[in-house]
Amino acid sequence: MYAIVDIETTGGYAANHRITEIAVFFHDGLQLLDHYQTLINPEQPIPEYITGLTGITDNMVANAPVFSEIAEKLYRMLEGKVFIAHNVHFDYSFIKREFELSGFEYNSKKLCTVRLSRKLIPGLKSYGLGNLCQSLGVTIKNRHRAAGDAEATAIIFHQLIQNDTKNVIQDILKKENKETKLPSNLPKEEFENLPNEPGIYYFLDKNNTVIYVGKAIDIKKRIEGHFTGSKGTWSNSNLLMLIHHINYELTGNELIALLFENDEILRIWPKYNKAQKSFSNSWGIYQYEDQKGYLRLSVNKVNKNQKPLVSLPTHSEVWQLLNSRIEEFKLCPKLSGIQNTAEFCYDYDSGKCDGACGGNVSSEEYNTRVNETIDSFTTNELSLVLFGSGRNEEETGFVILENGAYSGFGFVNKEDSIQSFSDLEKFIKPTKDNHYSRQVIFSFLLKPGYKTFLLAENSLIPYNFADYLGN
Repeated sequence: MYAIVDIETTGGYAANHRITEIAVFFHDGLQLLDHYQTLINPEQPIPEYITGLTGITDNMVANAPVFSEIAEKLYRMLEGKVFIAHNVHFDYSFIKREFELSGFEYNSKKLCTVRLSRKLIPGLKSYGLGNLCQSLGVTIKNRHRAAGDAEATAIIFHQLIQNDTKNVIQDILKKENKETKLPSNLPKEEFENLPNEPGIYYFLDKNNTVIYVGKAIDIKKRIEGHFTGSKGTWSNSNLLMLIHHINYELTGNELIALLFENDEILRIWPKYNKAQKSFSNSWGIYQYEDQKGYLRLSVNKVNKNQKPLVSLPTHSEVWQLLNSRIEEFKLCPKLSGIQNTAEFCYDYDSGKCDGACGGNVSSEEYNTRVNETIDSFTTNELSLVLFGSGRNEEETGFVILENGAYSGFGFVNKEDSIQSFSDLEKFIKPTKDNHYSRQVIFSFLLKPGYKTFLLAENSLIPYNFADYLGN
């Protein structure tokens, strides 16, 4: 049994928006059977542009049931049936989310009539619902209303069943077939050909315009997470409907992937990289002196009125950095804002803290270590090259930091003789320096898997950044 579904909503994201109308048509594989439809009170205002598109107003849904009032009935209707919709990810994500809010765990096999139409009726100029109906001679009685669109989709599905002489539908529904999880307009072959390697990837729309750039340690796994994840906005977003193609570039390691992603977003400014466009470092480490004369460190959001010692994009990155410095310089977790206790920190009993938090160490002695820590946050005088994994077994990737400024990255063959900066120059992909990239490189200086060398005029000197931090 199949359930052909269409919904109207207050917006494009299931995590933030709600359903205003739902219609379901039932098909047994031979013919259309019964149907169900209702307006739904979304418990939030309907934007004017949505009303302009659907005609559904706040007054129309004021006395309609909220989703929780129909949830059990609808759940029983859909239970055990294949969920079908035109751009199925959109409708399915909203229904699944509403069921979760109502206490039901809903999981179903899915079919997308866009993808099915591309397979069974190839060669059409457009597979949008309106254009597809026109091509197939299907009349939509009430466009942009749930019942009208669902009925038209149900008629299209019936035609697709009749055209399915090679059992394509049953093949897609096989448990091991991942095609039902892909965006409706993305060719299956493009997804299957993605590598399980570090790099950056580009989502392109129907005009081959880049609409999103991302980075990954495992490109294929990361992208699959976008399409199948139950959390976050990706699996609950109408953005998936816009993805027609995926391009990618291998980087060999995570550091170059992060830097290259940053470079490309600043170059292209993709529409859906909103959160990353500003590349503001939102969290920083600050210092202050308490009433007893002890220098303290703390993690806080970056603000305009006070300059942090160091800043990074996320709270977790700054937190990890501070933790590493606490261990490196034997600082007190309490005086560093990591622990909140009445007297001694929790590390005192284990011997990791020497008791500055309880006055066992003078402020002068403790502050010397804090000042060394603060000095470690500055790399302005350093010219370094970091070597990491390459895109294949024969090469090595590298990143250049000149006088504390990011110069670019590149790849060299392991058999090449690299003795000085001039040996690397011809392989560098130059880029513009920015604060975000410097902080990313800084955060990788102590990570395993990367070798650091000091850039001298005519040589590369093996360099241990941990030694620098201890000076």
